[in-house]
Amino acid sequence: MIEVSNIRIALDRLEESGNELEAVRGAALRMLRTKPGQLASFELRRRSVDARKRGYANITYTVRVTLKGGHAAEEQLLARLAKAHANKGVSLVNEDAYRLPARIEHPLEDRIVIVGAGCAGLFCALALANAGLEPLLVERGDDATRRTEQVTRHNRTGELDPESNIQFGLGGAGTFSDGKLTTGTKSATHRLILETLVEAGAPKAILWDAKPHVGSDILPGVVTRIVEMIQERGGEVWFRSKLVYVATDGGSVRFATIERSDGQGGKTEVRVPTSRLVLATGHSARDVFELLKRQDVTLERKVFSMGVRIEHLQADIDRALYGSQAGSPLLGAAPYKLVAETPTGRSAYSFCMCPGGYVVSAASEAGGVCTNGMSLSARAGTNANAGLLVNVLPGDLPGDDALAGVELQRGCERAAYAAGGGAYVAPAQLVADFLRSQPSSAPGRVQPTYPRGVSWGDVSCCLPDYVTETLRAGIPLLGRRLRGFDCDDAVLTGVEARSSSPVRVTRDDAGQSVSTRGLFPCGEGAGYAGGIMSAAADGLRTAEWVIASLG
Repeated sequence: MIEVSNIRIALDRLEESGNELEAVRGAALRMLRTKPGQLASFELRRRSVDARKRGYANITYTVRVTLKGGHAAEEQLLARLAKAHANKGVSLVNEDAYRLPARIEHPLEDRIVIVGAGCAGLFCALALANAGLEPLLVERGDDATRRTEQVTRHNRTGELDPESNIQFGLGGAGTFSDGKLTTGTKSATHRLILETLVEAGAPKAILWDAKPHVGSDILPGVVTRIVEMIQERGGEVWFRSKLVYVATDGGSVRFATIERSDGQGGKTEVRVPTSRLVLATGHSARDVFELLKRQDVTLERKVFSMGVRIEHLQADIDRALYGSQAGSPLLGAAPYKLVAETPTGRSAYSFCMCPGGYVVSAASEAGGVCTNGMSLSARAGTNANAGLLVNVLPGDLPGDDALAGVELQRGCERAAYAAGGGAYVAPAQLVADFLRSQPSSAPGRVQPTYPRGVSWGDVSCCLPDYVTETLRAGIPLLGRRLRGFDCDDAVLTGVEARSSSPVRVTRDDAGQSVSTRGLFPCGEGAGYAGGIMSAAADGLRTAEWVIASLG
């Protein structure tokens, strides 16, 4: 197989061609100095936008092809190109794909239990089910359909279901946060994860987009199909089922107590014998952290982040990044990723940027306001939004309690609830007023999208001083990196407190808790991932560790 990389085509040329894929195929053939009839296959592998020179965007592609003459013909072609010094960006590659663990024969005395049906839990369960181990996956929230109904009801009425909301339910927090699949990690599992999502109904473009996303309108159907895959392979899935106790004997897991709800207010506790319990509960399962602490499971503080959501007009972001080419269907809604080191010694940075998206109510506890962002697949909303965050270090927290970060998050969310006046209304402030340390009274051009409505005032009352000081120092610096980022009427909505887990459930090189054998901390909530892709990869890695523990 031949890979052809760094195929650069100017946006105006692509628009003139009228057929993007054919334009890429033609460019690849010219680089290979061969004819269309010689190709046996052609596959787009990567597509990225280069808009560093505003108004002159290029799109860069990587493709893979095979020749009808097979591997020998491919070697001959590479040799000819090398002899002509025309082989830059062209190479032979071997497809060494990661695959789910194969089926094994191993009689289990008890069940493998996975707690949490976010991306980590889903992919862990899928791998174990594929291996014939019939795992039990338990999720405290609802399936995708009922969960969507709960989120819609909360947005409309303010009624919050603490067990099924934007944080809890099938797909985890990622289901209602755009479904961005970018990651700073590298893993052989990434291609399999993307292919599985496509098989489950995600757009095929995620296989080649440099900044892939699914969209919160499509993700519920995708995660529903992955559950069906797990069940088809022998796994079992319980919804409205919450971990309430882990029994140990001699430092090893012996059984888990699961509280099951009948959906009518009735609850039953079920004791499930297990010697292998995967904890993939997500960053908002605070009751699970408290349970682990009571049972002397080793926990540690970790760096996390807090701040606000910032909203701009998407058209302004498009013009700032794409200039006169803004609005081209081939470019779409412009994303950004920004960071600025400030004189405070801390950095302010953007997180989970949602082009053409919406700020959402991400509360999971009564009396606390928490924001997040999401986009639908078309990214056609009027506003752009992103988390605007500052790191919180373990040394910033008082005492030595491993859960001190959780208490800080909770305190800020309650302060935001009070500042909003209750009913999950969020406090909001214009950037100009925030920088002048004065409250706001009304919006400008940018209308906030937070669904429960906003109360204009001062968001700084909801955050630690070192966070607000860093944001005030950082916003003008970020405005130098992206024109208009610090515009007067950009909207800040508070608070963003759940970007990552403040706790790590410490594990060893075999994937097990350092204090409790048979307990496998997994994913973002356990402190080992930071998004859909890294969490799914950690779920697959954890499945491998579970299989290895069987001997």
